[in-house]
Amino acid sequence: MKKFLTFIVAAMMAAPSFAQMNSGGNSISTGSLYYGIRLGVNFAGIGGDLVDLGTKTGMNLAGVVGLSLSETTPVFLESGLYYTERGAKKDKNKIGLTYFEVPLLIKYGINVTDDIAVLPYVGPYFSYGIAGKYKIPASNYNESSYDTFKHWDMGFKIGCGAEYNMLYAELGYQFGVANIAKENPGDLDAKGHAVYFNVGVNF
Repeated sequence: MKKFLTFIVAAMMAAPSFAQMNSGGNSISTGSLYYGIRLGVNFAGIGGDLVDLGTKTGMNLAGVVGLSLSETTPVFLESGLYYTERGAKKDKNKIGLTYFEVPLLIKYGINVTDDIAVLPYVGPYFSYGIAGKYKIPASNYNESSYDTFKHWDMGFKIGCGAEYNMLYAELGYQFGVANIAKENPGDLDAKGHAVYFNVGVNF
């Protein structure tokens, strides 16, 4: 992950600045806002003191809004509201964690051609759990995930998007920095993480 972050920072520093990079069909010089829709998939897990919990596949669905931060440099602030399914799964044991999530991402646009741009980004996210189940069939345990895990979570996202006219796709990684485990006898530490892939449109 450190190598990936170093690459993104180097790309930002080395890429030439341009004033006509499109986002949602709007050049920086003529439009300051764009809107978007995202649909995608998570490959999520839970780390920390909880080990070998496996990977759970879930869905992302979001509406986003982006703001140009400069008239001369292609830097954007993007946020929105995500419905996102995370947790962990191994064999028949399953931890389902469903969140509403709000990210605050700084994006830097790099033109590849007149129609294609790439946008590396980084920033924090803040999540609130709205639903979920903790299932362990062998022990007949089947309760709300939030009997064991906290509703609130926060962490960071790092990734890169690609835009072709109004079409958009992104690949990224998010990692929690907050301990989402409630108080327990073993004082266990648990932090969520996920690799995600989203597609959508900007307009």
